[in-house]
Amino acid sequence: MLGTAPANAAGAPAAGAPAAVATVEEQRLDRAVPQEILRRSGFDSVAPRFTRALRSADSYAEAVRVVERHGAGLWRSAVDRAQGRGPVRGDLSRGDDRPLYWARLAMTRELRRWQPAFGPTEAARGRLLDRLEQTSRGQDSLDFPRAKGAKGVKRIVVTGFDPFTLDRDIRIGNPSGATALGLDGTWIRTADGTPARIEAAVFPVRWSDFAAGTVERTLRPQLPHADLVTTVSQGRVGRFDVERTNGAWRGGFPDNENLSRTGTVPVDDPASQPQWTSTTLPYAAIVAAATGRFPVYDNTSVTEIPAGAGEPVVRPDGPTPGSTARAGGGGDYLSNEIAYRATLLRDRLGLGTALPGGHVHTPVLQFGSGNTDPATGTVTDPEFERNRQDIVAQVRAIVTTAASAAPSS
Repeated sequence: MLGTAPANAAGAPAAGAPAAVATVEEQRLDRAVPQEILRRSGFDSVAPRFTRALRSADSYAEAVRVVERHGAGLWRSAVDRAQGRGPVRGDLSRGDDRPLYWARLAMTRELRRWQPAFGPTEAARGRLLDRLEQTSRGQDSLDFPRAKGAKGVKRIVVTGFDPFTLDRDIRIGNPSGATALGLDGTWIRTADGTPARIEAAVFPVRWSDFAAGTVERTLRPQLPHADLVTTVSQGRVGRFDVERTNGAWRGGFPDNENLSRTGTVPVDDPASQPQWTSTTLPYAAIVAAATGRFPVYDNTSVTEIPAGAGEPVVRPDGPTPGSTARAGGGGDYLSNEIAYRATLLRDRLGLGTALPGGHVHTPVLQFGSGNTDPATGTVTDPEFERNRQDIVAQVRAIVTTAASAAPSS
């Protein structure tokens, strides 16, 4: 069983030890594009450093410290790179979110392969993997000022996602992940001059992590102190959408592990689970503001099974009373689910309309017109870089607009 095979003192597998099975995501690592992205960003050194430190750990407690130090270090390095701090390594643009994704997978693969002499159980290895996920995604470092001197400071939570649909085009990045890196730990000033601090985290595109409560674990400690929460994901081509309504339904589109899940969104206390939750973001103000080059829409459409009916229908103006959700404004994938979970948590914490919160879909991050073929295209081009830069800047403007309309805590 994984984690119980004998090993030599260096932590490498002993002769005859079973090889760890890489996940579907990790199996993509050895393809040319991920390796190029890691090399051209300087993040190709992340996993080797982590592996050396891990092999020097002589106890489980030391392994925990290694995982936490290197996981947090990866997140800080990705944020610093995106925000222009530190030396430039490689020729890939600083704002690129893909090095973080592929470097994390290189680390998790090494952690699965690791066979130390003290032999952690499979459950113990799972806890290490979980800590690596949390720390390298910024999920445990949402650090807001809470001292007396921070009075009058607004606190904003922003979340993004990993790249996805990588079997369609492995070059893909996710502008919501780039946004999280670009905004984490930054300050903005609202229309009335109030300073606001943004803290951000990134989530996996995996059904199982959401069912295990990763969203609630990350956001529950933050929402009572927050003035605004905006989950962000990639949506349609050429437009932003502020999603008015979120639905309690998983539509089954494959995730990054190529797994499908269809059914009601699994949450604690399903007996009190609503079919729909609603945004409390100031959508009218966001749509009316001049935030950037992409149009922004107030998306009110949902798909429902009306009360007493059996077939789903599209409702352009939102759900009708007693209906069953089949898609929120943001669809029936994990972008809808993170919005549903965040707004349901907001409501269950009794924050309701006092906490502006909801989901923003960004435009699809597109390559240039001559670079659309995954088989022959390059990993970046000027239009791709411009699109990502403009999307991140526009999310920042949208968040500033929303924070300006939100009351201070």
